[in-house]
Amino acid sequence: MPSLRRRDALAWIAASASALAGCRRASAPSGKLRVQLDWVPEPEFGGLYEARASGAFAREGLEVELVGGGPSTPVVQLVASGGADLGVVAGEELVVARARGVDLVAIYATYQSSPQGIMVHASRGLRRLEELEGGSLALDTGAPFGAFVQAKFPLSKVTIVSTDGGVAKFLSDQRHAQQCFVTSEPVAAKQAGSDPQVFTAKSLGFDSYANVVVARGEALRGGGDRARAMVRALQAGWRGYLSSPARANAQMASLNRAMDAATFAQVAEAQRPLVESDDTRALGLGAMRAGRWKALIDQLVAVKIIGADAAPKPEACFVFAT
Repeated sequence: MPSLRRRDALAWIAASASALAGCRRASAPSGKLRVQLDWVPEPEFGGLYEARASGAFAREGLEVELVGGGPSTPVVQLVASGGADLGVVAGEELVVARARGVDLVAIYATYQSSPQGIMVHASRGLRRLEELEGGSLALDTGAPFGAFVQAKFPLSKVTIVSTDGGVAKFLSDQRHAQQCFVTSEPVAAKQAGSDPQVFTAKSLGFDSYANVVVARGEALRGGGDRARAMVRALQAGWRGYLSSPARANAQMASLNRAMDAATFAQVAEAQRPLVESDDTRALGLGAMRAGRWKALIDQLVAVKIIGADAAPKPEACFVFAT
């Protein structure tokens, strides 16, 4: 899962506003859209691979190249500089980027809730994170979620250590807790016979959108048919993947040998509550609301990730709520 982690001649990025406005559903592709992922192919990108496999991109007149990432892939920089046309980032990354003057805009929020959380051993019998005492907690204190946890919860009786993203320490120490992605480390811990209990970011009060598809603002101004076509294709791809993930999982497994078929299936099911929400049922998959962006911006200001004077306007963070 993601870490709190050639310019193509493409019509929808480089062309004039009139060219953008001329793009229509089912028109012939006018260039390959390069989509930079922030991690290796895994179920969190299942809808994109299903959109390609099912022909959803092609039906919208889109030719899409999906580019795998890794722990140090600079997605924000690649999209901002034109090295990629679209990218996948966390909601908090987008807010921080805009606070620093980078004109990125979200067009689709794959995860309606953050996949992050705090994983503890169920044997400790904790009902709330506030009850965590003793032992260690692996936390990325320099990232927004880690900073939020430290600011909100009294952890003076816990030893904060750096996180390495693995589960070896968790498996060997019943008093060790760690920051996690709910679709990653808990799955691995269960497979190893452990007893993970997860306090999700949403339950803790940190409710960021995640796996957000972003584009440069300049590509969306003056016309947005191309981006709307992408949103429709993503919605179709994710509907297909939620219904039957096997085809896309097989494609991703051929590119990611580190995850076996059983784990692909488990993660695909574990992420379903993140993809679907009351908003998506009312407005469609990928939907976003200004109020949610405002709440996230306010939280990042409160934990001093961004300054109040640099905080972006919520409405500037996204387009195409449906």
